[in-house]
Amino acid sequence: MRRMVAEHRLHPADLILPAFVREGISAPVPISAMPGVVQHTRDTLRKAAVEAVEAGVAGIMLFGVPEDEKKDALGTAGTDPDGILQLAIRDVRAEVGDDLVIMSDLCLDEYTDHGHCGVLDADGRVDNDATLERYAEMAQVQADAGVHTVGPSGMMDGQVGVVRDALDQTGHEDVSILAYTAKYSSAFYGPFREAVGSSLQGDRKTYQQDPANLRESLRELALDLDEGADMVMVKPALPYLDVLAKIADSVDVPVAAYQISGEYAMVEAAAEKGWIDRDKAILEALTGIKRAGADMILTYWATEVAQGL
Repeated sequence: MRRMVAEHRLHPADLILPAFVREGISAPVPISAMPGVVQHTRDTLRKAAVEAVEAGVAGIMLFGVPEDEKKDALGTAGTDPDGILQLAIRDVRAEVGDDLVIMSDLCLDEYTDHGHCGVLDADGRVDNDATLERYAEMAQVQADAGVHTVGPSGMMDGQVGVVRDALDQTGHEDVSILAYTAKYSSAFYGPFREAVGSSLQGDRKTYQQDPANLRESLRELALDLDEGADMVMVKPALPYLDVLAKIADSVDVPVAAYQISGEYAMVEAAAEKGWIDRDKAILEALTGIKRAGADMILTYWATEVAQGL
């Protein structure tokens, strides 16, 4: 009876798998703070993509991890056509074609030696407009590599409009934009910093949103939609279900939520200690995100959960 009258159901097509691919390794590198998640080699990333397709997962969000010596102040590895992320996009596209929506993180933080999401000015502050020029270049090289969807995640003002223009002007009108509309400055990103080998010193409070603010996210939403976003995202997910619900009620475009590394790590750590039932907790958390209004959920459990649905 409960199954018959359930108001919300998870489906494999709701799920997107975030995946990390690291340059210069010959075997996957486990991420200590995220048990079960690895930095992939190019070969193991291909296999993970095939496994996701076979499970019915809808998409894969790719993050590149360059070698440390290739990081610089401008994040030039992020716009190198032969940079690790662009190579990974080509690999996955060659392996699964259009059977999986291939998404890419469009941000500089993985590629800068200072770890920020943008170019810094002479005073060490993120220069919004100089950063947008780099994002336009990133959009083009990622689209040239064969990505279906770009995810500008740096929270620069005007980023969606600049990326849309760059895609359109280079013949990539069909590449869609998943806007990181409400991306909060969160303590739950901690394990992700290890996952992407972040060089960040300090924090990103000057460009990510204040966890205390909801109306601010609605202003960001209006701007992203006006600039041409095809889909919008709330990140993190569980601490911001109210924001997710408000945005989902306000728009007629698809809404995504990103169940981030800290959310994943908490469940895995508690389950490892025997404090919670791991499988039930995973499904409950994902169902809560779905109930709040997410059409799509980025989760590191995507393939595993899809296999069991």
